[in-house]
Amino acid sequence: MGRTDEAALLVHAPAARVWAACTDPRQLELWLPPAAMTATVEHFDARPGGTYRMVLTYPPDAAGAGKSSAATDVVEGRFLDLVPSHRLVQAVDFESADPDFAGTMVMTWELIPRGEATLVVFRAQDVPPGIAAVDHAQGLTESLVGLARHLSDNDGKPDDRPVH
Repeated sequence: MGRTDEAALLVHAPAARVWAACTDPRQLELWLPPAAMTATVEHFDARPGGTYRMVLTYPPDAAGAGKSSAATDVVEGRFLDLVPSHRLVQAVDFESADPDFAGTMVMTWELIPRGEATLVVFRAQDVPPGIAAVDHAQGLTESLVGLARHLSDNDGKPDDRPVH
């Protein structure tokens, strides 16, 4: 069994809105890529057994950082479990010739209602050894911050309301 990485953030939006942002490919393209990256969802079938394909592209100054090519990470995913407004579980494989990025990582996105907000927990199990823990933690956190900004009522600015 491989490494498990986790990140969590309280998002000031109800779980139903968070769920919609997690299961709509156009919304995913807006918030999921870590800072400075972009995403293109090529296929997305959000149901148990359904699949998706996403291409994450690094900025030009990060050439050579990609897992699939010098500038991209290509992700092939399969949905294992979907419990609307509560949990999304997916099996994720990177297209890569490098064996350090091989293997199936299980990503669980948990949505825990907290009043009018939602605690969002991203948990990655069996993380391939080629993904450095510190880089993965940063990427997961940047994605969560992107989600919070996407769902904020502050024109995309960080939400500075207190956590209860």
